[in-house]
Amino acid sequence: MGQFREMTPGNRLFQRVYITLMLWFVGRAIVAASKADPQVADEFEKLPEGFTFALGVLPKGPRMVVRKERSGKVKYLGQAPGEAVDLHLTIKNMQAFFLIFSFQESTPTANARARLFVDGGLPEACAVVRVLDVVQVHLLPKFIAKLAVKRYPSWSVKRHTLTRGMVYLRTMIGV
Repeated sequence: MGQFREMTPGNRLFQRVYITLMLWFVGRAIVAASKADPQVADEFEKLPEGFTFALGVLPKGPRMVVRKERSGKVKYLGQAPGEAVDLHLTIKNMQAFFLIFSFQESTPTANARARLFVDGGLPEACAVVRVLDVVQVHLLPKFIAKLAVKRYPSWSVKRHTLTRGMVYLRTMIGV
C-alpha cells in the first residue's frame, strides 16, 4: 500500500463567523422567548432544575450552552467550555450546520439525513427542538420560517406581533 497524505479541512472563516453569530443570537433569543412566549416557558418548566443543554458543531466548532437555573430562569452561558452539560445536540460538520441555520434545510430533514447527533435524554432533546422551532418562528419571516420548521403554526395576531416584538426586543437588549 502506498503512502496516504493526511487531509485537513479548510478554515471556512465565513461559515465559522456566521455560525458563531447565529448561535449567540439564538441563545439570547431562547432566553427572551422563555420570558415572552408561554409555549417556550411551558417547555422549560417541564425540564428538571439545573438542566443544561448545548448546541454545537463537530469537530471543535462553536457551540452555545443554555441552562435552566434552580430558580426556574433560563440563562444563556455562551460557549461555556468547562460547563457540565446534560444534553448535547451536535451537528455533524460546519457545512451541515450552515445548511440548517441558513434555512436551506429544516431540523427534521437534517435529523433524517443523520446530520444531528443527540447525547442525552430523548424527551429533553425533543423539548429543546420544540423550543428551537418556536424561536425560529419568532425570529424569521414567514416565508423563511416555513423552510426551517416542519409545520408553521397558526398563532393569533397578538402572538405573531406582540410576542415576536418582545422576543426581538429582549434578545437585542439582553433582558
